[in-house]
Amino acid sequence: MNHAEQSVNGSSTDADYFATNPKPATLDQHASLVLAFVEQHASEQRRVAVVTSGGTTVPLENQTVRFIDNFSAGTRGATSAEYFLEAGYAVIFLHRQFSLLPYSRHYSHNTNCFLDFMTHNGAGAVVVENEYQQQMSQVLDRYKHAKQANALLLLSFTTVNEYLWLLRELAMQMQPLGPNGLFYLAAAVSDFFVPAERMVEHKIQSSEEFNASTTNPTGERPPAAHMDGKRLVIDLDPVPKFLKQLVDVWAPRSMIISFKLETDPSLLAQKARHALEKYSHHLVIGNLLMTRKWEVLFVSAGGGERWVRVPAGRRTKSVTGIDTEGKGVTGLGEPSIEIESWIVPEVAKMHSDLIEKGDSRR
Repeated sequence: MNHAEQSVNGSSTDADYFATNPKPATLDQHASLVLAFVEQHASEQRRVAVVTSGGTTVPLENQTVRFIDNFSAGTRGATSAEYFLEAGYAVIFLHRQFSLLPYSRHYSHNTNCFLDFMTHNGAGAVVVENEYQQQMSQVLDRYKHAKQANALLLLSFTTVNEYLWLLRELAMQMQPLGPNGLFYLAAAVSDFFVPAERMVEHKIQSSEEFNASTTNPTGERPPAAHMDGKRLVIDLDPVPKFLKQLVDVWAPRSMIISFKLETDPSLLAQKARHALEKYSHHLVIGNLLMTRKWEVLFVSAGGGERWVRVPAGRRTKSVTGIDTEGKGVTGLGEPSIEIESWIVPEVAKMHSDLIEKGDSRR
């Protein structure tokens, strides 16, 4: 057994997972897009950041009606992608389908409905309201600049299986970049899943009259999701922990940043440090559910632990208006600060230091 096939989570292995769970239908098409994107930016000596964003689903049926979802709108990833582009990176944005996207996030249903910014002029044409002209113009200019430079590639996933296949493919395609590659793993990835061999084909019937036998044809474990009388039983397997494979095998020369979300403040630093030591990557960014929009904890092998905090009066949740540049204004009249505008430059500086030292591992 070679290194790529060594166990990363109990008896689960890289080879086992990808041999027994189906390749997404779009994988080859996405691989071609990534190949061309990486070739362009490698030739231009530009750094490329893979930003993962949004949550993954766990289907309970092959013809999916029911699924388990992960909490995430993709705010962190979409916002960070914009700041990576501003820092000179090209960005591969691997996102949950229909989650927030860079630039359009400013006018989504989660923030501001874009129709609220529109009106009709005297000739009946649809135009932007005068008070929003400068704000929308700036966002549009940044978006157009990224597109014209072919610096932003959007790839989507829905299920955790699609995500894992795409992440592995991306990592392999990124290898020619060497230390100029970076992975910023902000997606909320499911911890449990239904293996392909334990997934039922059709919709699980809740009515006992239409509930088919749940016996597994192989005579082994029953389907992962099945009815037991009137009860729905869901028996999930753990998703293999592929971060170690990403660090050691798939992208051994890239900088790799993971996130750790917790609800218990007493566990955050301990679990972030544990993840860093277990997977041997470069940085864990810890955040608490209730304060994640204005404070994060950086935990790195060489830099110890350090909090990054937006001052109370500059937090995005304190916004009371919009200034002339289209930025949020707090009650104190100061522009609000998106914490990603501080996170990404710190990450970029760490990346520069790693490249300069000639050691992209830690």
